[in-house]
Amino acid sequence: MLLSCDGYGGGEPRVLRFRLRELIAEKQFQEGKRVTLEEIASATGIHRTTLSKIQNVKGYNTTTDVLDRLCDFFDCEIGDLVQRVRD
Repeated sequence: MLLSCDGYGGGEPRVLRFRLRELIAEKQFQEGKRVTLEEIASATGIHRTTLSKIQNVKGYNTTTDVLDRLCDFFDCEIGDLVQRVRD
């Protein structure tokens, strides 16, 4: 999932890429069981539709509260969840 950045300071535009799909895969491997968006929604209080959009909709914009809840769920830092990449 990618979110556009407007390229402050010149240079090439950047996008933010959400690594939700990868974090789900890592958690599944570590726990040895399937992790669903419903399970994440239940544990975090984030609506399943929001999680689906983060995972699948290019350019989806979310809040820092949602990002913080996901970091808590996956026991990760923001840099593990969001990557800044060249457009």
